[in-house]
Amino acid sequence: MKSVLLHLAGSVEMNGQKDWQACLVAALGDRNVTIVNPPPARNQRDDLEWELDGLERADLVAMWFAPDTVAPITLLELGLAARQDKLVVGCADGFWRRSNIEIVCQRFAIPLTTSWAAFVAIVCAKLDQA
Repeated sequence: MKSVLLHLAGSVEMNGQKDWQACLVAALGDRNVTIVNPPPARNQRDDLEWELDGLERADLVAMWFAPDTVAPITLLELGLAARQDKLVVGCADGFWRRSNIEIVCQRFAIPLTTSWAAFVAIVCAKLDQA
């Protein structure tokens, strides 16, 4: 069975937010999945090119918008991938552009939740279906 390529996109601000990527990876257990997670920041161009490449290659994109963060690159990624039918989006209460995310997800029938537990469950279910 082929490994599913899972791209992690979302808030990466270092302002006391939990490391959602590590929490999600731990929750995936022993599923047959290859994780694409952003490397430490290098420079703006390299980082954005890396993100765009990851979006294109991924079988599934898990996108988490944490409260009290900005995540401008992730907002861009949401717009770029909205029509690709491979997104799962979680947007916690307190994210500054939550209403924009709700509108995009509704328009393109993208799974959206405010709950971390539901976000993890949806990602796991999508991986189990792959």
